[in-house]
Amino acid sequence: MTTSSRWRSARTYLGVVIIVLWGLLPFYWMIVTAFRDLQFTFDTTPWPTHVTLDNFRTVFATNRGNHFGRALLNSVFIGGVTTVIGLTIGVFTAYAMARLRFPGKNAILAIILAASMFPGVALVTPLFQLFRNIGWYGSYQAMILPDISFVLPLTIYTLTAFFREMPWELEEAARIDGATKRQAFTKIMLPLAAPGVVTTAILAFIAAWNEFLIASQLSSDKTAPVTVAIANFTGSKPHVEPYTAVMAAGTVVTIPLILMVLAFQRRIVDGLTAGGVKG
Repeated sequence: MTTSSRWRSARTYLGVVIIVLWGLLPFYWMIVTAFRDLQFTFDTTPWPTHVTLDNFRTVFATNRGNHFGRALLNSVFIGGVTTVIGLTIGVFTAYAMARLRFPGKNAILAIILAASMFPGVALVTPLFQLFRNIGWYGSYQAMILPDISFVLPLTIYTLTAFFREMPWELEEAARIDGATKRQAFTKIMLPLAAPGVVTTAILAFIAAWNEFLIASQLSSDKTAPVTVAIANFTGSKPHVEPYTAVMAAGTVVTIPLILMVLAFQRRIVDGLTAGGVKG
């Protein structure tokens, strides 16, 4: 290996290390602070010191009005319903966009993609007024419906690109063997699209899980997700910002996402890289 090649490899590995540290250091500091005693919140020691579990007890203590456990269940419910409905609509729409030929198809896809660029803050006031008028304010559907509109462009655009790379000869062969269009789709094409569908489902769930703006304005105490619950957190001491408790709550909220990604990491990699049938 020449000297120039060694330098290129060294720069590549150095860049990877910097990117990894840039992404992981905030998460590491969140965990360190989550286990740190409240009296030492601003201790700059880069490793765990004054370790305690009191912050996690504070997170789940309902006597201070936090109700974090209920907020976790709300986020799971909102994210799950949003993902199921958004993915169901997205799969059929993406299949039609990739399989059918009709005038204006690219324009429709561009409009769908452009919808994801619309600022969410511009929707807060109209949605607030609308849901107030129809009696939906503070309900689950007041957050689920906007979340579905947010994840639909993601699901449609991602799955359209995936379906376009699939071998349509398999569908045609199934039709020749007597399968209906529905059978060819559900029994042949959809199982082959599983990596892309799983990847898109995870991305949609994460997007719904992390949504804050709409939920902060349209949720009530009983329907608030974790993002809103953390923002309204009260600590163990009055008039003291509960930084350590917030970090503990952030750690608890992040764990399900990490476990989900680890459990489906092979599917995610397949969905992001395959785009079709191997072999």
